[in-house]
Amino acid sequence: MDFSNVTNGINQYIDKWEQKLINLPVETITQKRNKQNRTIKQILGHLIDSAANNHQRMIRLQYNAKLVFPDYQQDNDLWIALQDYQNEDWFTIIQLWKYYNLHMIQVIKSVDQTKLDNSWQSFEDITVTLRQMIEGYLGHIELHLNEIQELIDK
Repeated sequence: MDFSNVTNGINQYIDKWEQKLINLPVETITQKRNKQNRTIKQILGHLIDSAANNHQRMIRLQYNAKLVFPDYQQDNDLWIALQDYQNEDWFTIIQLWKYYNLHMIQVIKSVDQTKLDNSWQSFEDITVTLRQMIEGYLGHIELHLNEIQELIDK
């Protein structure tokens, strides 16, 4: 199965957003908040957490047919708070987001095609296959970059 739409999409978002994020004023990234009360710094931090968690799942699902792995969806705000993205250097957050996602492109391109039906159970008891996880990854990035754009435009 070809996931080039996902990997190309990730690359396009990095190309489009890296400089745009770097150029944002401090007030914009630290004061404007979305409906979940997250700042732009915290939203991008959440995308780093998403990459980290999906990275673990994508690798582990290639050597486990069924994966029991803690979900962090219900703890997103706790993850954001514990890592204190709000007070982290903005350039560091941007670069971590960029390079983690460049690595995710490599992970997706290298995925064992025979393992795409291996699955993981979410905390809501939903079965998610490796294929579904990869196919959904780009949409999650898009969702949160759209939130950032809405805050920029506010």
